[in-house]
Amino acid sequence: MDASAIAGREAGLRKDLSTAQLVMIGLGGAIGTGLFMGSGLAIGYAGPAVILSYAIAAIAAVAIVFSLSEMAVMHPTAGSFGTYAELYLNPWAGMLVRYSYWMAQVIAVGAEAVAAGVYMTFWFPGTPVWLWSLGFAFVLLFFNSRSVNNFGSIEYWFALIKVVAIVTFIILGLAAIFGISTTAVGLHNLTGLPGGFMPRGFRGVWMAVIIGILSFNGIEVIAVTSGEAKDPVRTIPAALRTMALRLFLFYILALAIVVAIVPWTETGATVVTQSPFVRVFANSGIRHAAGVMNFVVLSAALSSMNTNVYLCSRMLFSLSRSGYPPRFLGGLNKNGTPIMAILLSGACILVAAGVSKLTPLAYNYLFGVALFDAMLVWIIILVSHFSFRRRHKAADLPVRMPFFPEIQILGLVLLCAVLVTMGLDKETWRISWIVGVPWIALVSAAHFILKARKGLAAPAAQKSGAA
Repeated sequence: MDASAIAGREAGLRKDLSTAQLVMIGLGGAIGTGLFMGSGLAIGYAGPAVILSYAIAAIAAVAIVFSLSEMAVMHPTAGSFGTYAELYLNPWAGMLVRYSYWMAQVIAVGAEAVAAGVYMTFWFPGTPVWLWSLGFAFVLLFFNSRSVNNFGSIEYWFALIKVVAIVTFIILGLAAIFGISTTAVGLHNLTGLPGGFMPRGFRGVWMAVIIGILSFNGIEVIAVTSGEAKDPVRTIPAALRTMALRLFLFYILALAIVVAIVPWTETGATVVTQSPFVRVFANSGIRHAAGVMNFVVLSAALSSMNTNVYLCSRMLFSLSRSGYPPRFLGGLNKNGTPIMAILLSGACILVAAGVSKLTPLAYNYLFGVALFDAMLVWIIILVSHFSFRRRHKAADLPVRMPFFPEIQILGLVLLCAVLVTMGLDKETWRISWIVGVPWIALVSAAHFILKARKGLAAPAAQKSGAA
């Protein structure tokens, strides 16, 4: 199938998202609990050298940004990288990417719903977590069922809260380090603690890269919005470039401040019970610091939920319009929103959240699928881009990113190495392979069964027409 046919089958979505909204949507998708809470795990692995870990992870993120910039401008569709995989690799890859990404986002939203409920108990102790989780899920499903501009406006303000919090954190942190209006903390905690800058050696740095890459996951959301952007040729590259720079500054600089102010032995953990950012705010002397940071972390969870509901619905919409069942998911309401895809995704999200409350073991398996899928999607994006570049001359591209193919090759090698590392790690990350590989087999079997049925149905239809 050619590109124009794919664009035509996904027509009907409203193109109402502005550049400012796209930038904030991208930041909202990539700045979440992975930074505010998950960074504690990364610090536990690497110590102060977590700065290097996130810098290495950023290489893969930049490779994804550059690849998606070129392809999203050429093919602004809701299916985005699923469509690119179908167009430049094969239909199997297109189906695998879209279903895998949908499953990963469903699990992510379920986890964020539970987290948001837990955060609310800070102010309302004794209230059931499930009540808050369900309430937030229903509210965000309602907002997503409205126009895409409505979604973009809400996400803009959610993301703005996080950005303001991080900027404030960086200002307060730099003031503490260099002694502006307070006693200087200095840089002793970076190199002066036992073990120095790299207390766990390169192995610790490398294990923290896993957390870094998972934290950057969500950066690809802008490509999904390309089908509803007002002017994708101009807005998509601008949004992706500025977002990559801001993410790099926010993550690297913010984490450097964390490990400089508070000893890594206090902020690093194998099980995160408190955000390292809360520790820094508390040390700043601000009144009600814990409450302020709890509000920020709650906003981060709601922002991530909001964005991921959007991603889930667009992936299902694209799959349905590609001819995969169920077909009714390709329908749009009067606002140009795939309402049935949103409702089905919402139901699955509630199931995922419920599973996490019933038994942690079952949720661990779901999370394993999400981890494996996240890595798989990024790898297929880069492979699709290589095929994309073989079919299109660089001079003919509306937008051409620098450092091709070097950064894509580096990113692909990095992602494959991290995926292998996850499979070899018996303590935490091996679960991703244990459940991820059977997931690929399941989706693949479904694809080839559907393909065989279509192949059998086509001759029967031709005979009927001839008769």
